[in-house]
Amino acid sequence: MLTLDAPEKHGRPRACKVSSKLGMLQLLPKKNEMIFGGINPKHAQQTFKNMRRRLAKKLGNPRLAKIPFHLIRNWFGTMEYHKKPDILHVQKLLGHRNVLATQIYINLEQALFREANDEYHVKVAETVEEATKLIAVGYEYVSTMYDKQIYRKRK
Repeated sequence: MLTLDAPEKHGRPRACKVSSKLGMLQLLPKKNEMIFGGINPKHAQQTFKNMRRRLAKKLGNPRLAKIPFHLIRNWFGTMEYHKKPDILHVQKLLGHRNVLATQIYINLEQALFREANDEYHVKVAETVEEATKLIAVGYEYVSTMYDKQIYRKRK
C-alpha cells in the first residue's frame, strides 16, 4: 500500500494498492519513512531529464526528450477512464477535490478513442460464477434482461 499524505495542488490524501513489481521499492535502503525521502527534488528532476534525453537519443526520437513527467499522470488518468468510464472512480484515484479537474481526462479519452473505436465485446452471464469471471477479465456490467446479465468490454 502506498500512502499519499500531501498530494500536490492540495489534492485529497489517499492510499493506493501497488503491484508486486512496484514492491521492489521495499528493497531500497530505508533512510527515511518516505520511499524517496531525503532526495533533493532538483536532483530527481535532473535525473529524470537525463534519462529522458538518453532514451530519446537511443530510440532516435527527439520528441521523447520533451515529454514532461506530469504527462505520465495525464496518460494514466486517460487510460483509466478508457478502461472504466466512471468519472468518480478517476476523480478518487487521482485525488481531485473537484470533478471538473477530472474532466480533462474524459476529454482526452474521447478525442483519442471514441471517434475511432467505440466498439465492444459483449458477453452474457447466467450465473454468479460467469459474471465473476467476466468482471475479473475487465468486462463491465451493462444491464439485465430476462434474468441474464449483459457485460461489455472495449475492443
